[in-house]
Amino acid sequence: MSGTRLNKYIASSGLCSRRKADELIEEGKVMVNGKSVTELGYIVQPKDKVFVNKQLIHPVKHEYYRFYKPAGFITTSEDEKGRKTIYDLLPEKLHHLKPVGRLDRESTGLIILTNDGDLINELTHPSAKVPKLYRVSINDKISQNDIDKMYKGIEIEPNKKAYAEVDVIEIDNEHTVMEILLYQGLNRQIRKMFEYLGFEVVSLKRIQHATLNLDGLKRGEFKPIKPQQIKELRNFLNNLASRMNK
Repeated sequence: MSGTRLNKYIASSGLCSRRKADELIEEGKVMVNGKSVTELGYIVQPKDKVFVNKQLIHPVKHEYYRFYKPAGFITTSEDEKGRKTIYDLLPEKLHHLKPVGRLDRESTGLIILTNDGDLINELTHPSAKVPKLYRVSINDKISQNDIDKMYKGIEIEPNKKAYAEVDVIEIDNEHTVMEILLYQGLNRQIRKMFEYLGFEVVSLKRIQHATLNLDGLKRGEFKPIKPQQIKELRNFLNNLASRMNK
C-alpha cells in the first residue's frame, strides 16, 4: 500500500486544511513515530503514528451536509454570551462538523457543514473568490446610483472595500427585494454596505454557495450532500482555480 503526503494525512483527520498543515509541519508541531518532522513532502506509511501538538490523529471519513439556518442562532459551536447556536438545532452526531463560513444571528439560509478541512479552505480563502448568492430585502426603494456604488465598491471599514453585484427582483417606494452576488467574505458585508447607503436590511438569506443551494430544505432542516453534488462542487472549484491562475 502506498503512503500519503503528511499534509494530506493531517487534513484528512479534519483538523485543518493542507495549507494550514504545512504551517504546522514547518513550525515543528508535527511528529511521526515519536520524531519531529519538518519536511513538507514527507510520506506517511499505513502503520505510522502521526501526532499534532502531541495529540495522536487519525484519518476520518469526510462528511458533507447542507443546513438551512433560521434566524436567531449564531454560527459557532460555543458562545460566551450564552446565545443559541446552530448546534442547538443539530443532532449530536453532527457536532464535530464545522460550518463553511458564517451567517450572522438574524440572517438565514444555506450553511455547508463538513469535516473536510481542504474543502473549507477552498470555499473560504479570500483568494478563491467563490460566489455566494443572497436574497435581500431592504426598507426603501434603491436607486441605480446606489447599485452602481455597490458594484464599484464601498469602504465599509478603514482600508476594507466591499463589492456586490445586485439584481433587483421587486421594487416600490417602500421596499426593494434583490439577489446579491458576493465574491468576498467580509464580516456582515451586505448589512454594512446598506448601512453606509442609508438603508435597513429587513431580511437576508443565503440561497447558494458555489454550486450548492437550498433546494429541498426547510428552515432548520439539514440533509447530506450527495456524492455527485460533491463531485460537481470540486469540478467547479478546480475550474475556478484554473481561471484565477491564468
